[in-house]
Amino acid sequence: MANVGALLEDLCAEGDELDELVAGLDEARWALATPAEGWTIAHQIAHLSWTDDVALLSATDPDGFAAVVEKAMQDPFGFVDAGAAERARARPADLLSAWRLGRSRLAESLRGVEDGRKLAWFGPPMGVASMTTARLMETWAHGQDVADALGVTRTPTARLRHVAHIGVRTRDFAYATHGQNPPAEEFRVELVGPGGEAWEWGPADAAQRITGPALDFCLLVTQRRHRDDLAIETAGEDAAHWLTIAQAFAGAPGKGREAGQHS
Repeated sequence: MANVGALLEDLCAEGDELDELVAGLDEARWALATPAEGWTIAHQIAHLSWTDDVALLSATDPDGFAAVVEKAMQDPFGFVDAGAAERARARPADLLSAWRLGRSRLAESLRGVEDGRKLAWFGPPMGVASMTTARLMETWAHGQDVADALGVTRTPTARLRHVAHIGVRTRDFAYATHGQNPPAEEFRVELVGPGGEAWEWGPADAAQRITGPALDFCLLVTQRRHRDDLAIETAGEDAAHWLTIAQAFAGAPGKGREAGQHS
């Protein structure tokens, strides 16, 4: 079983690292455009704040979460942008305070979720370990957008393993969002972590294979870089195709990035 306590510590550390990037920004820099079309740094933090609060609803008020999902279904392609836009209008100091409070409350709530309980989400229901990993992935991915807007190169950490893991685990979900049937056989994924660690998923003798730096794989499955800009290698047509549709996040397929687009 996953060590939920350790996962939550990593989630909090990921949030704290992003907090350090934005805490000292003046209002003009909060309004900087990020690589996500139409989204400023304020939108990125607003989205994380909104999503943390919705995750908290899932853990503490299932009926309240169901009402959010019902509202989302009225505008399935616009509700995420609408949630970010609404909160992004707040003063940066207020937005930062709300995000800090929300992520703290979420971590505390997830610590108390009973074993075996599944939490509803916009994709398949998840256990607390998967929900925590998903929140870490989102924090890291939107943190990358903020870092790109600021021209900052972040130092990769071992927390990337969580992002890579959810990227691997969402393989079949990515096919489903594109109306495609996933291959029956498992893929082999072999990544090199920031400290040279070997991270591996899938059968060692699988014909379909993905190899490369963990950072590059994480940038790909969160759609923060175009594959042409990454040192990811594949063996097999199915593996190559998967990397054109991979997405570690719930919801509709994203547009991703253009080749060479880093800001």
